[in-house]
Amino acid sequence: MSASTYTAPTQTDPLLTEIVDYVYGPPIKSELAWDTARWCLMDSLGCAMMALKFPACTKLLGPIVPGASLEPGARVPGTGFSLEPVMAAFNIGAMVRWLDYNDTWLAAEWGHPSDNLGAILACADYQAGNGQPNLTMDTVLEAMIRAHEIQGILAINNGFNRVGLDHVLLVRIASTAVAAKLLGCTRQQALNAVSLAWIDGGALRTYRHAPSTGSRKSWAAGDATSRAVRLALIARAGEMGYPLALSSPKWGFQDVLFRNQPVTLARPLESYVMEHVLFKISFPAEFHAQTAVEAALTLHPQVKGRLERIARIEIETQEPGVRIIDKRGPLNNPADRDHCLQYMIAVPLIFGRLVAEDYEDSVAADPQIDALRAKMVVRENESFSRDYYDLNLRSIPNSIQVFFADGTATEKVEVHFPVGHRRRRAEGLPLMQQKYQAAIDRHFSAAQAASLAQQFDDLERLRATPVREFIDQWVTRS
Repeated sequence: MSASTYTAPTQTDPLLTEIVDYVYGPPIKSELAWDTARWCLMDSLGCAMMALKFPACTKLLGPIVPGASLEPGARVPGTGFSLEPVMAAFNIGAMVRWLDYNDTWLAAEWGHPSDNLGAILACADYQAGNGQPNLTMDTVLEAMIRAHEIQGILAINNGFNRVGLDHVLLVRIASTAVAAKLLGCTRQQALNAVSLAWIDGGALRTYRHAPSTGSRKSWAAGDATSRAVRLALIARAGEMGYPLALSSPKWGFQDVLFRNQPVTLARPLESYVMEHVLFKISFPAEFHAQTAVEAALTLHPQVKGRLERIARIEIETQEPGVRIIDKRGPLNNPADRDHCLQYMIAVPLIFGRLVAEDYEDSVAADPQIDALRAKMVVRENESFSRDYYDLNLRSIPNSIQVFFADGTATEKVEVHFPVGHRRRRAEGLPLMQQKYQAAIDRHFSAAQAASLAQQFDDLERLRATPVREFIDQWVTRS
């Protein structure tokens, strides 16, 4: 039976309609959301440039097979690659996510909304080079706000991790919706594309948890955002959709993969997520540990000369921190270490720092790290968990206290909001700009870095900048 003779159900899952109506809906009016999107784009590209220092990342980049480039195509910032948009989305998404240093959203489900930038930049640059030369960065920032919102609001009530599915499912859903609009799909084609994204199901969280933690967690978002572009292109070509992809009895997403529970939106889709998104500014560390690392750095001066005399280290965290990153025993690779609460505390206690290189084998081989890990006791603080889930607080608390063999102890250092939290945004923004500057300084010539440093100085100028002109400044030429 051809798609043209297929009779679709007369009803459509309301969630599909809500997502697409939002993407094709009225303009975003929140000034805070637009301004935050500017800093989010800056930070995400800075994270991508940092990733280019790591061969484990760069070996995955480029065309799907040698020579499969495209001119004019979608350029990959920080490189000379010009690719078709599906593979470009993979490249950009993997780079942004590689070091676990881009923005974060925490709720019943977790995730990193800037993972969607792979699809957004790839589609925008491809379209600008192929028939839409007047496309500006206004379109990119708007797509970012909408993708953040879709992913983040779906995450508030729906714990996909509870059924073993990875949060990159939501990257694929959000990226598909905005990619469809960027690629010129009609509203019906966008509905078809989003339904196809749900039918794909979700990746298992196997690669995020012991004993199987591995580097796929660094490219899983790139994979999801590239799949989104592929589905949007399929829908644009006229492929049918599945209006009951979520609710079909026995065969729909909800019955098959979500324990017969409905997937719901906790609040209307507006711009809440971009306004409240969490930035990783100080440390490349899983976000539930950010305040723990800050507390460990506070304690470093008090313990650095007494490491061998430490009897135990008591750590209190939120329930997700216990469930996700409380790890004992051997840690097999950098991906394992940057999701281990004890490792992320031991390094700053010992060395007074936590940088991406601290997850590599050369640092992990230091016997002091495992010696300290063995002395750590991690437990949930129920008040921390309540504050974590409170939508008016959205705190990520941790506390650390170090006890010595002679019976003395440090004070208990408790931190509730990381520097990247909205409540510490004024404190964090200058540090985020420093993070970005350091990233571009390491990767580009002085002249090119100086040009890139000015791209985000003025929001209105950025919004008016043509997409091709913006990306031009990020291209490296041999």
